[in-house]
Parts: sequence; C-alpha cells; structure tokens
Amino acid sequence: MVQDRFPDERIAALSLQILIDRDTCMGSGNCVFWAPGTFDLGDDGISVVLDPAEGEERQMFLAQEGCPTRAISLWRDGVEVTSP
Repeated sequence: MVQDRFPDERIAALSLQILIDRDTCMGSGNCVFWAPGTFDLGDDGISVVLDPAEGEERQMFLAQEGCPTRAISLWRDGVEVTSP
C-alpha cells in the first residue's frame, strides 16, 4: 500500500500565505512556540517566516491566535482567513 507523503493538513498549509506586520510584532515568541520551524525571531527580535511548508495548518492558526499583538495574518487565494 502506498501512503501519501504529506497529510492533507500539510497540503492545505502550503496554500497559505503568512504575513507578519513587523511594525506591530513585539517579539513575544508565541508564534515560535505554536509553530516551530515555520516561525523564528530574527536578530532584531521580530518574527520572521522560515518555512510555511514546515508546519501544519492548525499550527499556523494557533500561532495567529496566540499572537498578542495580532501581527500575523494568513491568506489563501488573496483572501484573509482565520481559524475555522
């Protein structure tokens, strides 16, 4: 039996665009906690996207919801999306 290489959730995550409002981000690191591998803090202490394909979609929504300044926005096909 052949298994898919990626669960459906990871395929969906690939279609998400992650934007960080660098003027709003306070560098709390919550995004790194909820979606390690997808987010990190840069040398300036502000969040950066490392690899959107690294995490699952639910992790990205948790990072978005866990951001104390709401600096993370998620987009799919040009439309901003929030947690289902």
